[in-house]
Order: sequence, then structure tokens, then C-alpha cells
Amino acid sequence: MKPPLAPNEAERLRVLRAYELLDTPAETALDDLAELAACICNTSIALITLVDEGRQWFKSRVRFDVAESERDISFCAHAMLEPELFIVPDARQDARFRDNPWVMGEPGIRFYAAAPLRTPDGHALGTLCVIDREPREMHPDHQQALRILSRQVMAQFELRHRTREIEALQQAHDQMATTRRQEVSDTQRI
Repeated sequence: MKPPLAPNEAERLRVLRAYELLDTPAETALDDLAELAACICNTSIALITLVDEGRQWFKSRVRFDVAESERDISFCAHAMLEPELFIVPDARQDARFRDNPWVMGEPGIRFYAAAPLRTPDGHALGTLCVIDREPREMHPDHQQALRILSRQVMAQFELRHRTREIEALQQAHDQMATTRRQEVSDTQRI
């Protein structure tokens, strides 16, 4: 089943682009959070995903070799629109996913759980998800851990985003200072 779009999809995509995360290199802090999610939830796969117009791109991957996939087959495009956790105990029994190529073939998804990655103003950028090849229920402690880890992923995104904003402001300030010094120097020569 094709995932729905966010009611504010154009604005969500604008915000996603502003974070400048798509197609960037792996980052140890994010890889560590994904690995921790897989360990805590005892799953074979964990991903940090970002969803744009036509694809889901994996910023971090634990035991998963694919770098991106079409949005139309994305579990995460469904999950990121939920206000809370999105849990699929058995994808083969879920009408939305039973015909999905990732359920029918590799990696053989049966269990899927995700927490949306939301900006402070509420825009969903993607998810932190855990995946397994066996159906299961998710223990409440694991649910809470996934919520906490998703907030930490967003904290990393925010830190990166704010650092870039500060660097841009510093560069603009430095340029203005250089221009001002040049103007003063030119005036003194006259």
C-alpha cells in the first residue's frame, strides 16, 4: 500500500532540505544510536531514515546494505506520519505491507517498529526504526527506549543544523567586518 503524504508535505520537504542531511556521509554519533536501538530492542536491523519526495534514504544502517529505496514501498513513510510509535508485529499479516517486496523477498521483514523524527516545530523528517525477520510484540521498555533514542537522533540533527546556522552567521559577520575595515582603510588614504 502506497504511504500517504503529510498534510503539509511541501513545507515538510522544505524543512528536510534545510537540515542538509540527505546524501551526507555516515556519522559515528548517529551510527551509535542506531546500533544501540538494535541492541536494546534485540533486532537484526536498525535504520535512521529520511524521507523525501520519492525515496527513503538511510542516514545510518545497522546490518542493512541498501542505501535507499522508493518511497512507495517505505514502511517509514507510513511511520513518520504517526504521532507516536508505529509498530507492525507481523508484516505478513498487515494488509498495508503483506505484498511489499521487502516482506516478500529480502530482507524478509516481519517485525517493524519506528519512532518519528520530528523537528521542534513538528515536521517529520523520517524515523528511527528497528526491524526483524521474525514476528514479535514490542516490550514497553523497548518502546520507551526507541522513543528516547529517537529524541537523541533529533538532538544530533538539531546540533548539526544550529552549528551550520552559527557558522553562516559568523561568516557573514566576518565578511561585514572585512568590508568595514576596507572602507575605513580607503577613507584614511584619502
